[in-house]
Amino acid sequence: MSQEIEIEFKNLLTYEEFLQLISAFEVQKSDFNEQTNYYFDTEDFQLKNHKSALRIRYKKNTYTLTLKQQFDKHILETHQTIDNDIFPKVLSGMPLPEGEVTEEIRKLKIDTSEIKFLGELTTNRVELPYREGLLVLDENHYLGKIDYELEYESADYKKGQQNFLELLESKNIPVRETKSKIHRFFAEKAAKI
Repeated sequence: MSQEIEIEFKNLLTYEEFLQLISAFEVQKSDFNEQTNYYFDTEDFQLKNHKSALRIRYKKNTYTLTLKQQFDKHILETHQTIDNDIFPKVLSGMPLPEGEVTEEIRKLKIDTSEIKFLGELTTNRVELPYREGLLVLDENHYLGKIDYELEYESADYKKGQQNFLELLESKNIPVRETKSKIHRFFAEKAAKI
């Protein structure tokens, strides 16, 4: 089974702060890569109610099905690659392909046949090594909205948090409570109903 614990810190940015960081880290437009997240849940949000999220990410010609589950202060991710020819069928309502992800969903007592495609979010992303971790700048497009986000991934929670907060302070960027992309996507979707 392909599982990992994700230790990640995130902060929403204004457009001006996003540009400031691009300049500070000498990022070029050509450094950005596009990826798209396709989000899934049941109609009554059973995954969300279990503090879980399900997506298929298309990145570098590969589709990866990922279940994210709350695990202490972190996120437990279960990954499964899916074939390119299966992806459009899943978007159209075919059940999820069997594997590690569906096994974990069944442990939550959720019928995988009830899971449906609910929408997508496209990200222009640049990843930079930074102080024993990975710094990520994202420009996210979803439901007619654009937001900007800084993420920092680290192998160590305390050291990662310190590095992240020091970076924000050094650039005069206020700490903002930042929900995950899928939370922001669903909040925007609910606001449009």
